[in-house]
Amino acid sequence: MKNIQIILFCLTCSFFSFAQNESDLTFSQLDKSPLDVVMYRDANKAAVARVIYSRPSKRDREIFGKLVPYDQVWRTGANEATEIAFYKDVKFNNELVKAGTYSLYTIPSENNWKFILNTDTTQSGLEYDASKNLITTTMDVLPSPQEIESFSISFVEQNNGGMLFLGWDDTIASVPFTVVNP
Repeated sequence: MKNIQIILFCLTCSFFSFAQNESDLTFSQLDKSPLDVVMYRDANKAAVARVIYSRPSKRDREIFGKLVPYDQVWRTGANEATEIAFYKDVKFNNELVKAGTYSLYTIPSENNWKFILNTDTTQSGLEYDASKNLITTTMDVLPSPQEIESFSISFVEQNNGGMLFLGWDDTIASVPFTVVNP
């Protein structure tokens, strides 16, 4: 028992010594574009895909064509690159994507978007290397029935696969995929 008390005393003294000497120790403020996760499960509740992304808000700004320029690669969210993991092999427009983790980028345009899966998953959202693109395919775009304040990602189940939706401001972009071996 005495040994435990000595150890606790030493740890307490070490902590207070560290705290007094480390005036640079700070904690970050709340993120203006908080991290979110969306999970897609099939009808049998098996995991198919997961997206980890940051959700910027509109905050009275003009989004597409201004904050997010048209015809340029966008990290599809904020902060770090958006990460998408597939737990099963899938296909986008007959292009095979093996189960694994990828970065998701898009190129917004007024009438359609490009959906990009990139094999580099450790870069920041601003470090895009097109040589590591696995697939690029077209997304459909439609106007949102209501304003979407915070960038959002969602899945909807479809026959043998699903539909991935990206929505923000007055725009919704979507791309279908199929599960190779459901």
